[in-house]
Amino acid sequence: MTTLTIQPVDFDDPAQTADFLFLLDHYMRGPTGNGRPMDDALRARLPDEIRRRPTVLCHLGYLEEAGAARQLVGLINCVEGFSTFAGRPLLNIHDIVVHADYRRRGFAGQLLAHAEAVARARGCCKLTLEVLTGNRGAYDAYVGFGFRAYELDPAMGAATFMEKKFD
Repeated sequence: MTTLTIQPVDFDDPAQTADFLFLLDHYMRGPTGNGRPMDDALRARLPDEIRRRPTVLCHLGYLEEAGAARQLVGLINCVEGFSTFAGRPLLNIHDIVVHADYRRRGFAGQLLAHAEAVARARGCCKLTLEVLTGNRGAYDAYVGFGFRAYELDPAMGAATFMEKKFD
């Protein structure tokens, strides 16, 4: 397995900001995104919005091999929340992206392991994420990494992720 160099996104660095926006756009355009490119208004305001939110953690993964140029491979965006049941923070993986050219090579697992290390360092009680039921590759990767459907009591069933959008 080839190892990624994973680092926090420095939104004051134009190159890292461009890499972040490139991978997020790549994800948005795909079948597990919204199938559309990132709009210009979002692209313009997103780095500043993230800068203002210290609980949003964004990390880029680069492949660095001897004799080859550094390659942008992946992105993981996490948001710290809080578990009232545990009385401790939790870390939600909001986005995880591996560029299509690098999938099925173990990089998603390395990004997940990085997020877990960050969560443990921050004293979090758990990692959370959401996954589309039709995204079998991601679902299987998450289960293989140790994620399970959230439930408090099996008789009540697993939690369902829901949303209510605002304009």
